[in-house]
Amino acid sequence: MNQALHEPLATRPWLARLHPGLFAIALGLLALDGAWSRLGQPRPARLLMLAGLLVLGLLSLLWLFKAARHWAQIKREFVHPVQGAQLALLPVSILLAVSQLAPLLPHGSSWLLGASLLALTLQGVIAWRIVSQLSTGQMPEELITPALYLPIVPGGLIGAMALDALQLHGFAMLLLGMSLGGWALLEMRILHRLFDGPLPLALRPTLGIEMAPAAVTALCVASLWPALPADYLLIGLGVALGPVIAVLTRWHWWSSTPFTFGFWSFSFPLATLASVIVEVVLRGHWPLAVAYTAVAVVSLIIAYLSLRTLILLLRGRLLPSL
Repeated sequence: MNQALHEPLATRPWLARLHPGLFAIALGLLALDGAWSRLGQPRPARLLMLAGLLVLGLLSLLWLFKAARHWAQIKREFVHPVQGAQLALLPVSILLAVSQLAPLLPHGSSWLLGASLLALTLQGVIAWRIVSQLSTGQMPEELITPALYLPIVPGGLIGAMALDALQLHGFAMLLLGMSLGGWALLEMRILHRLFDGPLPLALRPTLGIEMAPAAVTALCVASLWPALPADYLLIGLGVALGPVIAVLTRWHWWSSTPFTFGFWSFSFPLATLASVIVEVVLRGHWPLAVAYTAVAVVSLIIAYLSLRTLILLLRGRLLPSL
């Protein structure tokens, strides 16, 4: 292990360089599956769910191998402010999968509950570490990024959706409240950092996560209250559009950044926003063309991300060299 700790980073094998941000691919595919499901289109929804579960399963298996062979690297990533927060993409992906599988597998509630508890435990450990670093002044200012939202805000909100799908509505409400409280605590630090100036080049793809909290909150509320009128969801949609505009105003920050898999951070928030638009359209009896347009635009964006990621993989440039 000591040898691994002092091994030159450039010579690390590809398994040691496996990045936690890759789980954003599975999360984005599963989120887009949710949007198509809400539209009542089972064929694309099932294909996306299958793709998301395959990516999630493959990456989880690779991470088990990584933990067995490169445990020192896992520990370094866990305490890193950005990579450690992105590790939450694994439990969040599991919880999103549970929320979508539970209605389809009514007899699988026991193992889905077990998966949810395991994911929530891992997510809680990551969230505890982040809050500890922030509250004790150990978080470097330049590493405060929207990635810190992941385990506390989207993680808790998707966890609430998973628990509600498993008929644990009371615990889902409790988790919703905890997530909103965590969002309020994080918002001041993260926005202050973003308004202070551009992020370092390598961290700019994490800007997409800034769009997640408000969008996921609106979707969580829609899931927990199926009879909630469209007018209330429109308020949530309006709040969610604010961060989207804020990210677009800084387009020159991230558009000048070379493409990496980190740009999958945009997929989950945008797919979630599309799901909220679908819910508003269906509950407010708007023209279905509005919902189909939103989902189609996000589908094109995720198709573009998939193509660019595949090109990186084929060229052997998917994983960071350091």
